[in-house]
This record gives sequence, C-alpha cells and structure tokens, in this order.
Amino acid sequence: MASSSRVVLFFELLACLLCPFELSQGKAKEPFTLKNLPPLQKASSYHAGCATTYDYIIVGGGTAGCPLAATLSLRYRVLLLERGGSPYGNRNVSYMENFHIGLMNRAPDSPSQAFISTDGVINARARVLGGGTCINAGFYSRASSSFIQEVGWDEDLVNKSFPWVEEKIVQWPKIAPWQAALRDGLLQAGVAPFNGYTYDHVSGTKVGGTIFDETGYRHTAADLLAAGDPDNLRVLLHASVHKIVFDSRQGRLKARAIGVQFTDENGRHHQAFLNSNKDSEIIVSAGAIGTPQLLLLSGIGPKNDLKNHNIPVVLHNKYVGKGMADNPMNSIFIPTRSPPRQSLIETVGITEEGVFIEASSGFGQSSESVHCHHGIMSAEIGQLSTIPPKQRTLEAAQKYAHNKLNLPKEVFHGGFILEKIDGPLSTGHLVLTDTDVRNNPAVTFNYFSHPQDLNRCVYGIKTIERILKTNRFSELSADGAGLSMERVLNMSVQANVNLIPKHTNDTESLEQFCKDTVITIWHYHGGCHVGKVVDQHYRVLGVSGLRVVDGSIFSRSPGTNPQATVMMMGRYMGVKILRKRLGRAAGV
Repeated sequence: MASSSRVVLFFELLACLLCPFELSQGKAKEPFTLKNLPPLQKASSYHAGCATTYDYIIVGGGTAGCPLAATLSLRYRVLLLERGGSPYGNRNVSYMENFHIGLMNRAPDSPSQAFISTDGVINARARVLGGGTCINAGFYSRASSSFIQEVGWDEDLVNKSFPWVEEKIVQWPKIAPWQAALRDGLLQAGVAPFNGYTYDHVSGTKVGGTIFDETGYRHTAADLLAAGDPDNLRVLLHASVHKIVFDSRQGRLKARAIGVQFTDENGRHHQAFLNSNKDSEIIVSAGAIGTPQLLLLSGIGPKNDLKNHNIPVVLHNKYVGKGMADNPMNSIFIPTRSPPRQSLIETVGITEEGVFIEASSGFGQSSESVHCHHGIMSAEIGQLSTIPPKQRTLEAAQKYAHNKLNLPKEVFHGGFILEKIDGPLSTGHLVLTDTDVRNNPAVTFNYFSHPQDLNRCVYGIKTIERILKTNRFSELSADGAGLSMERVLNMSVQANVNLIPKHTNDTESLEQFCKDTVITIWHYHGGCHVGKVVDQHYRVLGVSGLRVVDGSIFSRSPGTNPQATVMMMGRYMGVKILRKRLGRAAGV
C-alpha cells in the first residue's frame, strides 16, 4: 500500500502525532517505585493440572483491572489474566512520539486492536497490560461530583481513591503553546471562568493532568500493580479468556461462577479456578467491548442470540450488549503560519450545554514515525468500512491516499480544535459475530441518531467559530487576519480521514458536517448497565460469584476523559470488597 510522509494518518488527524514535550509536576511528591511490581509471566507458564486456587480471578488487566488486582492482593490471593502483552520495553506504548504507531499496528500481539463500528467509524480497543491507559492521549480529569452522586458511590472513599492513583502516575503538564492558545481563545469566546490547573470537573476552562512525565514517558495503570502484594498476585500475559465456568448442578438456586477457561500465546488451553470460599469471585474487567462479549460467550445474554451461535444458555438476559454508546467527536483543522509544537490534550473547555472543547497539535518526527508503514489504521484505509462492503478494496484506499497528496501544503501546518458530546443520548448495541474471543464483536453506536446530540454538536462547532474569531487565534493565522469558518470547514472536510460519502452542503449545513465527519476519541461505554445486567454492587444479576468492574456498567462516560474515574473505580471497588469481607481489619 502506498505510504508517504505527506499522507496524514488517521490518528495524526485525530490526535496529531506527537513528539515528547516538557512536563512539570505541580507539586513535589515522593517518586512511586515499581520495585514491587509482580512478575509478568506468559500464560504458557500456567501448568496443566495446577492445584492452586484463588480468592479472585480478574479477567482483564486494564484501566480498572490493575488497581483492582493490586488492592485485593493486599489481603487475598489474586490471579490477573490479561490478553495482551507487557507495556514495558515497548516504545510504541511508552513514548509519546510513537503514540500513533501502537494504534495502527495490525500485528496480533499489538497493544491496540482496531475495530470498526457498523456506523463506519474506525475505533480501537486496548490489548496490553494497563489497558486504555497505554494507548490513549494521556489526559487526566476526574468525574463531576454529580456523576459520583448519580452512580451512588461513597464520596469519602472516592476522595481517597482518586489521590491513590494520582500520587503514583499523574503529573501536571507544562502547557504547550497550542494548548495556551486554546485556553486564551476559550476565555475570550466566553467559556469562563478559568479554573487553573485542576483535576476537578468544573464548568469553564481548565488545564488538567497527564500521565506523561517530563521526558514524554507514559505511566499507566500497569504501574499501579506495584502497590499490591507481589506474593499474593499472579499476572499472566497473553491469556485470552474465552469462557467463564459455572457450577449449574441441580439444587442450586443460581449458577455459580467457579473458574475460567483461557488460551495462552501458543494456543494451548488452560483452566483456573476459585477456591471454595463463598465470597470468592470472578471479576470481569475486560472493558466495554470485551466484558459483554465474554458474558455472551459464557452463556449470559439473549437466549436466541446465544442459540444462533450454539452457546449453551446459562442465563437469559436480553440486556447484555445493549445500551452501547460512544461520545462522538468532530475535529476542525486550523492552519497556522508556522508549524505548532507537538501537544496532546492539556486544556479543556467544559460548557454548560454538555459539549467539551479540546485541542491537539503537531506531527511526530521520530524515525519510527517517519518511516513506519501504518497499515490499516492509516489514511490510506481510513474508515474504509463506511463504503458498501463489496467496494471495500485496497484500490479504493490507494485512490484515497493519492487524493490526499493533492491537499494544500498548509494542511500540514496547523493544529486541531476538537468538540465532543458529553453523555450522548444516541445508543446502540453489541452482538457476537462468531465464538472466537480474539475477534471483534459487531458494535453499533448510532451516532447522532438522537436530535439532541446533533444539536449539541452544532453548538460545539459554533463555539469553535467564536474561538477562531478571537484575537488569540487571529494572531496565529498565516496573514494575521483570522480565518473564516467556511474556509476551515472546507479544509476539515477534505482532511478528515474517512471515506464517508461527503455532501455538497457540508459547509452550509453544520448538521450534515457533524454527521459526515464524526470520529471517535475512544470513550465508548455501556453493555452491562446497572439494574439490567449488574446490581448496584456490580454483581451480575441471576448468577453468583461473578462481578463486573469497568466502563461497561456506565450509561454515561465520566468527566471529559474517563481514565481517571475508571482507575479510581478499580481502587474504590477493591477497597469496598475488602471492607465487606474484613470490616475494619481491612486496613484500607
């Protein structure tokens, strides 16, 4: 497939391929050491006939699973099963300058697994210890206080669990010029007040935290495993769990989860089991795609769907995989007189209308970035699946790449302003395509199917227009005279890396612009909602010994960016479980 340094990659246009930039901590704090990190073993090290049993088996060593495993291991024996590999020693995970390469790698052991929703929007799910914290843009911002109240969490414990994460892996950024420009533009456009540097979710404009340190090195949820007890915690990598094992013997009121079946990196099959304690549990933390998928593969879901795949029904529940949502995002490209310094998201405008405004800038200059062949995640492919299936060819992608070369040179000098919708009312569903857990299920998000979401997108685009009219952004334009909205919309339609058919009125109808240029920032959620699939303590309804702790339980993504709250939730639920079993003796 053709590749060129002038071809703008999909995730470059989404998050602007980044090089390292200087960061500084907001306050002095003791360095968090990884000396207690447990051994990270390959799944093949798990010997057949192993007699060891566990108090907790956690499926998914991701954003929630790592802090959960660390916390539970302080008192109990824990097995953590992660389908991906280690983030350590992988430059495409660890260094900001290679941010996009991991996302675009199609190798079966890459840290990111691409999937394309039936809506035609290209997306990604993590496949690495540390989960989404290894492949995201690093921005750290807490959920709002209203979100904490809505989900019914203990506010005192929440306020202890957030700092537990922050003191270990979160930094304050030294704000980059493009981010400072957005800050000033937001304030001049009326997105006020300025709330300074804060992790809190408050209306107005703020600078949030980051999980990248001053060298551009990424700290992830995997680091939090070092806060556990290595003697109680076993971590297996490349362990693909394909089924939860239930005891459904007659006489039981409910089927009980007692173990899991998984394959190792060589394709060999293994089983791991809980001990006989009545409080022992399987906890699924495989994410909003992986968790409902695993429940379905294990026989929990709509019975007709299960029977279509010859999956024995353990429990009929029509809600598994339902209510899937993704926060839609649209990006506006802003050409500048000179290339801005690389930056990831550091500044955010939080509007009262439920729209968030963020920005990114710059293109990667590392040797890996310049010479990398980017495969399916590149602009040559883009959102190829939005073309009718029979027309999805490499020739179509190559033609698209050729056309990209005709873009004006100024396309490659500039940054992006992003608007995204908080709590979309448009929802979809997830269904199995086959019974191989390694393959993606079919996911539909129904972007902008609810008119209120579309109205909010239009509001976001109009907010960006106000920002462009400010003195701050007029100074950045090539001639210093500012930029017309029609011009940047036209350029954004051309530069948007998807193959969604464009309409002639894209720049006249903001509604059509929103629909035609929608992309994702990976904040999908749902599929195991509280009250429908799990109870208020996230125990799976209708069975025992099985719990879910991840973003699949959310009906709305927390905060401007969910990673802070999902890591906190892992710690929070670990402490809640320990306190339930041990009372004051838990000591956490």
